[in-house]
Amino acid sequence: MSQSTGRQAVFITGAASGMGRETAKLFASKGWFVGASDVNEAGLSTLVQELGSENCWTAKLDVTSKDAFDGALAGFYAKAGRLDLLFNNAGIGESGWFEDVPYEAAMRVVQINFVGALNGAYAALPYLKKTANSMLFTTSSSSATYGMPRIAVYAATKHGVKGLTEALSVEWARHGVRVADVLPGLIDTAILRSTPNRSGDMPKPSEDEFYAKAPKTGMFRLMPASSVAECVWEAYHAAKPKLHYYVPKEIAWIDRIKGFAPSYMRGRIMKLFPALAARAEK
Repeated sequence: MSQSTGRQAVFITGAASGMGRETAKLFASKGWFVGASDVNEAGLSTLVQELGSENCWTAKLDVTSKDAFDGALAGFYAKAGRLDLLFNNAGIGESGWFEDVPYEAAMRVVQINFVGALNGAYAALPYLKKTANSMLFTTSSSSATYGMPRIAVYAATKHGVKGLTEALSVEWARHGVRVADVLPGLIDTAILRSTPNRSGDMPKPSEDEFYAKAPKTGMFRLMPASSVAECVWEAYHAAKPKLHYYVPKEIAWIDRIKGFAPSYMRGRIMKLFPALAARAEK
C-alpha cells in the first residue's frame, strides 16, 4: 500500500548530509514524500527522526551498483506509488595533481559521480514515465563549466553529467520526462573538508581557518547547502524550465565566456591559481 497517500514523491541519493539532506528537508516541509538514500546509515537515521517516518523512507544505497539502485527505487515506488523527481546527487571528490591521485581513487570518483548517475537514470526512467510532469535532476558542478586544476577527474565526471543531461533532455522529451542539472560553485558541505589532498602540498585548514579564508563575495563565494535545495525546488516548479541551473547564478558566465573564448578562460583560471602555474613550469 502506498505510504505517501498520494503526495508527490522525490527520491534523493547522497541524502544523509549536505545538499541532499537539505533538499530532503525542504521537500518534506512542502508536503512531499521523500525517499532518502545514502551509504551513511547513521545520517539517514537522524534524517528520518527529523522528518518523521510518515514523510521519509530511507534505504542504504551504493549508487555504483545498478542492482542496488534498481532495488531501492522499486522499494520506494512500492511505498510512494509515484516518482515525480529523482535527484541524482551522490558524489565524492579527490584533489591533487593528476599524477598524484591513485588510479583506484580516481576510478572511485568516476564510479560514484558518473556511473552512479547513469544507474539512477536507468533505474528511474520506468517510474518517471508513469508519473506526469516528472523530472530527472542531477548534481553537476561549476567544474563542468571549465575543467578545474587539481580536481581533473572530478571535473571530467561532472562534464559527463552535464553532457548526459543535455542528451537525455532531448531524448526523454518523447516520454514527457524533463531533465536538468545544477552546477554549484563553492557550497558549504562536508565534501569541502573531507576531500583528500593527494599531493600533500596544501595543509588541511582547521574549521576556523576554512571559514575565515572562504570567499565572501564573487561567484565562488561560500554558499549554504540550502541554496542548492532551493534550486532543486525552483527547477521542478519553474514556469520556464531551464537545462542548466547555476548556484550562484553568476557561475553561468564561465560557460558563456568559454563558449566563444576558451583560451581566454584558461588564462583566467591560471591567474586564479598562480601556484599551479609556477609548479607546472618547473
